[in-house]
Amino acid sequence: MAEPIELIECPRDAWQGLPDVIPTEYKAEYLAELVRAGFRHIDAVSFVSPKHVKQMADSEEVMRKLNDSLPANVEKPEIIGIVVNEKGLERALATPGVTTIGYPYSISAYFRRANANMTREESRAMVATLKKETAAANRDLVIYISMAFGNPYDEPWGPEIVQDTLDWLKDIRVRTVSLADTVGTATPELVGDLFRQVKDHVAGIELGVHLHSRPETAEEKILAAYEAGCRRFDSALTGLGGCPFAGDNLVGNVATEQVLAALRKVGVDPGIDNAKLTKVLAMANEIRAKYAHAPVVN
Repeated sequence: MAEPIELIECPRDAWQGLPDVIPTEYKAEYLAELVRAGFRHIDAVSFVSPKHVKQMADSEEVMRKLNDSLPANVEKPEIIGIVVNEKGLERALATPGVTTIGYPYSISAYFRRANANMTREESRAMVATLKKETAAANRDLVIYISMAFGNPYDEPWGPEIVQDTLDWLKDIRVRTVSLADTVGTATPELVGDLFRQVKDHVAGIELGVHLHSRPETAEEKILAAYEAGCRRFDSALTGLGGCPFAGDNLVGNVATEQVLAALRKVGVDPGIDNAKLTKVLAMANEIRAKYAHAPVVN
């Protein structure tokens, strides 16, 4: 019997950089349709400066509308809310329905300064605060290790740096970590090799991947991670979004459709209702066309 898979759908990552703001009602409706289709883990909102990320300024209202729209008999999903500082953490903990706090921890000094204007010590102190506050509030915590699969900034990088970061996270009892190919440059071989090298190093941590990729190599990367032992995958329908620093506008989030297809090839069914998925895919393509000015994905 195949091991269970955790599929984390990431509309927040898909939407946050779009040029036009998606209406609050449509965001909430989209999230509700994801739940109806069988998605149980959703990276849905973020609590960051509206000045810098206008798309996420309505996260509290999106969650209020989502909570109101879900029938009482529907299993409530895990909702991940991303934060980058203590102000965001306060907002996230005060928002009903947000069950998990997510934090991007970068092992690249350049990327960390560009995104959060923090030193390594300040960022590690933030993670310690998150661990303490989420435990007190009975919320879960997921840490994303940015640049885990490579560094384009001519800085030190290697599996030993990823292992050191995982050692530290294990020491402070973080239990869920996602390794991010932030700029989408990792080959399938690197994805598999790195995951294989570090997964047993930190037994007890649930280790996943948040991959960015060109569409033509995405399935190979998914299968490489799966064959290396990964059972937690972040993705976004139609592959919308990704890192603006990638320098290649064909690099985006790995498409959920490709994850589902790849997993089915190895005999795994993550439990997504195909009939209901069709409706969500149509909505995702409408968002691509209206708010991202991007081609529809068939």
